[in-house]
Amino acid sequence: MSAHGHSHAHGDWHGTHAHGHGGDHGHSHGLVDPSIKRSRAGIEAVLLSLLLLGLTAAMQIFVFVLSGSVALLADLIHNVGDALTAVPLGVAFLMRSFKAEKYAGYFVVATIFVSACVAFGESVDRLIHPQDLSQLWALAAAGAIGFLGNEAAAVVRLRAGRRLASPALVADGYHARTDGLVSLAVVASAICVALGAPVADPLIGMVVTVVILRITWQSYLTVRADPGTPIGEDHGRAQSH
Repeated sequence: MSAHGHSHAHGDWHGTHAHGHGGDHGHSHGLVDPSIKRSRAGIEAVLLSLLLLGLTAAMQIFVFVLSGSVALLADLIHNVGDALTAVPLGVAFLMRSFKAEKYAGYFVVATIFVSACVAFGESVDRLIHPQDLSQLWALAAAGAIGFLGNEAAAVVRLRAGRRLASPALVADGYHARTDGLVSLAVVASAICVALGAPVADPLIGMVVTVVILRITWQSYLTVRADPGTPIGEDHGRAQSH
């Protein structure tokens, strides 16, 4: 031990994990446990994505009140659901529990499924009881806002999820990324209505529902992956690097 006496001069920066590991750089960060660092990074990613999706949903709510578009409503419901999935994920990271993280991932999947059901119900109702849309320019703008907001949240979640090897966070990232593409359907709805085909609005809402159901299945497969293992680009499958 005396041969390594100089290591104590570093104090807390090279703590109790230093002995018995030789040159293992994995413990060179001091007394801050890796699980704590992972927890902090996960919470930061969750909070940032929550903020982004919250702002996106708030702007879309305003436009929905003006336009009354069910296509926008389907997207809006999903964005609100996305924001709420940040709560159990944040709690799981705070608890530093892989088990809780997996449960949070399944909650994400359930939330996606429920949002699909609600969107489908609203689409059918609007198909049976059509309503005139207004402020089509604002509707198209809201779709663009939804795309940008979801893509930003997806980047945050995917980067953090892969770095932290969190299937739940990666699933939510793919979820947000695909939602961004779904938001573009709102723009298509505004264009179709402007061209004289108002029935396209609820029909696009149903298409959105189908896409959401597909996301549900993909997210489920991703969450089934074991936490703490490397996660690659292809929906939770580990890559060589």
